[in-house]
Amino acid sequence: MDIPLDAEANRAATARGAFAPFAALIAGAVAMGASPIFVRLADVGPFASAFWRVALALPLLYAWMRVADGNGPAGERFSKAAILAGLAFSGDLFFWHLAIVHTSVANATFFATTAPIWVVLFGWLLLRQKVTGGVLAQSFELRPAGALGDAFGIATGVFFGLYFLAVQAARKSASAARLTFEATLMTATILFVVAFLLEPAMLPHSLRGIAALLAMAWISHSGGQGLLSIALGRLPAAFSSLVIFLEAIAAAGFGYLILGEPVSRVQALGGLAILAGIFVARPR
Repeated sequence: MDIPLDAEANRAATARGAFAPFAALIAGAVAMGASPIFVRLADVGPFASAFWRVALALPLLYAWMRVADGNGPAGERFSKAAILAGLAFSGDLFFWHLAIVHTSVANATFFATTAPIWVVLFGWLLLRQKVTGGVLAQSFELRPAGALGDAFGIATGVFFGLYFLAVQAARKSASAARLTFEATLMTATILFVVAFLLEPAMLPHSLRGIAALLAMAWISHSGGQGLLSIALGRLPAAFSSLVIFLEAIAAAGFGYLILGEPVSRVQALGGLAILAGIFVARPR
């Protein structure tokens, strides 16, 4: 009689343990979904805004790392997986910020959420991870004028998929705080060179621009990427990438409310399909 009770208690404990990283994943997706709005409001080019997004987040992330690691073991520093995460995130931001200024916020983010396809593909090819099933949902409205931005969005999805796998691998030997700081430091270094070479101006010209960059760094990056790193230490990368579809829903909503960008009927139905897909693909 004790065995079923123990099994039920273990299942309940597992469910409680999974709730916190799942909640972190959802909150992180919403925080990252706000970043396209900040990119549009910042009065600098796409590469400069990408650089400031990570550079201004470094003090907060460093403080988080010092507090989180405390006097305990620091773990592996700048592991190969952490370096790969920094490289992949550099490519992610490079193409995503280009997509945001060349197409609608909804399209840029929906195309970027092709990441689950690449997570599954790269996970199978590189890590030999088995695919157990799930639903991939996506919605977008193609417009010839935004075709270039849509292509940038797809490239973003490829790099974001690599980032997912790299973060999951790096979390085996480093805390979420250390990994997020190290990957951000690498990304900031790379994007500074890119912005310095390609942007006519690095500094914003208005208080609104400064506020947008700070919000993007502290909310979308420190909050969003930090919560994502926490979640990927506990949840499968393939499922986590599905939940990031919520980022697309949040971005479309913010775009409608703040920028007045319309949400088509196809996109609204796609949002419902995303929620249904996440429910079907959830870990049992």
